[in-house]
This record gives sequence, structure tokens and C-alpha cells, in this order.
Amino acid sequence: MVTDPTPETPAPALTEPAADAQTLADRGSNRSQRPQSAAFLDWVTSGWAERPASTAAAGDAAPFTAARRARLAAAFPGERLVVPAGAYKVRSNDTDYRFRPHSAFAHLTGLGAEQEPDAVLVLHPAADGEGDELPGGGRSTHRAVLYMRPLAGRDTEEFFSDARYGEFWVGPRPTLEDMATVTGIATAHSDDLRDALAKDAGADGVRILVVPGVDEAVDAVVEEIRAAEDAGERDATLVEALSELRLLKDEHEVAELRKAVAATAEGFEQVVRRLPEAVAHRRGERVIEGTFLSQARVEGNYVGYETIAAAGAHATTLHWTDNDGQVRDGELVLIDAGVEVDSLYTADVTRTLPVDGTFTDAQRRVYQAVLDAADAAFAVAVPGNRFRDVHAAAMEVIAARLDEWGMLPVPAAEALSPEGQQHRRWMVHGTSHHLGLDVHDCAQARREMYLDAVIEPGMVFTIEPGLYFQVDDLRVPEELRGIGVRIEDDVLVTADGNENLSAALPRRPEDVEAWMAGLLAG
Repeated sequence: MVTDPTPETPAPALTEPAADAQTLADRGSNRSQRPQSAAFLDWVTSGWAERPASTAAAGDAAPFTAARRARLAAAFPGERLVVPAGAYKVRSNDTDYRFRPHSAFAHLTGLGAEQEPDAVLVLHPAADGEGDELPGGGRSTHRAVLYMRPLAGRDTEEFFSDARYGEFWVGPRPTLEDMATVTGIATAHSDDLRDALAKDAGADGVRILVVPGVDEAVDAVVEEIRAAEDAGERDATLVEALSELRLLKDEHEVAELRKAVAATAEGFEQVVRRLPEAVAHRRGERVIEGTFLSQARVEGNYVGYETIAAAGAHATTLHWTDNDGQVRDGELVLIDAGVEVDSLYTADVTRTLPVDGTFTDAQRRVYQAVLDAADAAFAVAVPGNRFRDVHAAAMEVIAARLDEWGMLPVPAAEALSPEGQQHRRWMVHGTSHHLGLDVHDCAQARREMYLDAVIEPGMVFTIEPGLYFQVDDLRVPEELRGIGVRIEDDVLVTADGNENLSAALPRRPEDVEAWMAGLLAG
């Protein structure tokens, strides 16, 4: 039996701070037992062999990133452009999420994977003839400098005690010289960033623009320096320009996307091979998700977005990422997944598969309608048409099929009018989006550069129509309820048409069945 505390042993007051009270920010170190004696410091910072000679080499992306920086810089003459990589984001207490640099930083530096937390790329305006040399000749209007935290000497406390940068904790970091070699960009210590940003800045000096919301510490420094300048709108213009810079992919970007799509296709093959295991497990959708994640980590950096593994009626939920359901023979499973390779370019592919390898008549009917819509979209995804035409072509087929099945309250032509749109009840999303470093790439581009833009060679985007018939939708024939189908491919626009980058994964229902039979038999 618990009794009240006696007067001699009062319960501690929860609101009274102890004499040696710590701030909340300091309490994460309470579990630490790191030695601090002078003897230890002398011992741990000595007795190390010479570091091996550098093996750094210029990265494949360097000539392309130089051209990208020059195109961006030309749009902002005389202005200082600040593009942070970003900082670690807390997952729980002092545990961080895996670091991924901001896409604009990756696009302009060629650094991907987990490089380079807290780094900042700055494009400094340069006098005529003093900008960066370009691989094809000529000079940029700006001089690029990459500010970063370099490798610490082994005679420093940072070397062994700093969990963010220390070599004992995160492994050897690159030197400034190595990073300059890899990226082709001049480098400087991050401690020099503030003075570099402040040089010639002010009301009558160089205007500073920053990609906001990426690194709070960098935002604060920029705001302090530019004080009362009304640069907010120009910041938005920088973000817009960085997004539009990626609308047309260069040769290096297309090659990286091909790698991402190839790795994704292998992931889908592995998923099919494990479908019997998924059927046998109470959370078979997680078996699918885990299988694809393993492929993404082994062959790439990570998944490009959270995998959708939607079996049965879950396929009618567009962004089903719980992936905690059963996978049953006789049903379909919609898998929307993409491998992000080390350069951070990602694929985005969807296939809807019959779990037992054979479509039922009802499933095939819905699948074929979606496939026909996708094929119609491919036919107009060519130079000279507008991006919005891709969606319109798919919707014409979707509306026609729904009309044939007696599901529309008006003729298909009326449904397709702006005043109608009844067919969109069963496909509320768009048909296409640009693809690249982000799964929804170029998202800050202006409408006239995206939705209303003329399609050009070098664009890469998805084609992904679908039909989603929920189980309780009384406007759907009973035999179709609970069926969700999406088919998504990654498309490169070429000079004379387009190329389906994900064509290695079968699309026609008979080809899907044959492909699955071969994989399951093996």
C-alpha cells in the first residue's frame, strides 16, 4: 500500500528547478559519458598514420552543372544567389532523418546521396571577364563558391567528439581541395560564409537572394545582412527560376533517369517473385513495400517517394502508403514505386498486377480502358503540342469508356466540357507531371511554363491515367466495385516523338500475364 510522504521526506516539487538546472537544449547530453581528461585528449589526438593520398576526381556531372549555373546566373545579373544544401532534420530527440540535399543544390553542384549537410552554394556576381570559365568556352556572369565544413584535423576535439562532423561519428569528410576537384567549384570554409555574403551588400550594394526555408541558419544570416531590403519577391523569383531550369533535361540528367528507371524495373521483378510470400503474410502489402525498398537501397540512394503497395480495394485510394493490408489471390495490386539513384534522380512507375497472375474479365475491362487512355496520351506527347493536351487525350478515352458502360449521367462530349467533368469522379488526379530530381519536378514553375507550355525535346514527364471504383460507390456496376487501376510510365520527349523509358515493364494485359508467369515459375 502506498502512503503519503512524511514531512521528513517531502516529495520534490515538479515546478522547482534544481540548483544546477540545465536548459532543455542541453539535456540530450545527459546520457553522454565522453572522457574529457587531459590524458585522454593527448592520447586520442596522437598516434595516427598519415592519411592516404587523395583519390578525388572530377565528377561526371561537373561540365553539366557549370552550364546550369551559368544559365541561372545570366537571369540575375549583379545579384548574389544563395542556394543552401539544407541541414539535418530531427526525427526524434537527437536522432536525425537520413540527410538529402535540397534538389536545387544537387542540380547545381552534382552532389547527391547524403552530401553535403550545411553546405551552401553561392553565386557571386563577377566583373566582366572574371566569372567562372565554362567548359565550352566563355565565362559566366558569376563566380561560384561552395561553402562547407571540411575534414577536421586529428589534433582537434571535433575529430572525435563532434557527432555532427567528427570522423569517429560520421566517417572521414572531404577536404576543401577534394570537393573542389569533384564539383569543379571553388570551395571555402563555412566559417567564411557570413563575411562573403556581406561583402558589398546593403541598400546601394549587391542584392542577396536566397532559396528560403531550406536552412534556417542561412536564412537568418541573409536577413540580418540585407535588413530592410525588399528581397522577398526576388527570393520567389529565384525559386521559380531554379524550378524552370529543370524543365528541359540535359544529357547527364537523362542518363541518370535511365539508371533510375532500370533499377525500378528490377525492383518490380523482385516484387512479382515474392508475391506468393506476400499472399501468405497477414500484411502482404508490407512484403511488397519492403522488397522494393531493399532494391532501392542496394541499387540506389533510397526510394524517390513512399511506395504505394495497394492491394484489392486499397487501390482505389490514390495515395495509399499505410501498406498494412493483405494481398489476396483473385485481386489486383497497384504498385506505385520509384528508385532514387545516388545522384537523386528518381523514377516514378506504376503497374497494376493480378496477384495470381491472371486478370478476371472485369479487371481486364477496367485495365484495358486505362491502357487505351495511356496510349492516347502517348500519341500526343510530342513536340509542338501543349502539356495540357496529354491529359485531355487521356480524358477523352476515359469519358468514352465510362459512357459505354452506362456510368455517366450525360454523353461523354458533355462530360468533357468544362461545365461537366462528371467522368472525373473516377479519376480526380492529373495525367502527367514533370520528373527528375523530385518526383514532382519543376513544381514551382509558372503555369505558362508548365501546364500551358509547348512540349519540347528534353522534357521528361509521367503518363499515368487511372480508374478507381470504390467499394461503396453505388454509381458503379457491382462487378467493378473495389477495382482500382493505374498505369504509369516515364516519358522522354525526343525530336521526333517520345520514348517510353519504362517500356521494359510490360503494359498490355496479355504481356503482363506472360511476364508474371515467367517470373513466378522461376
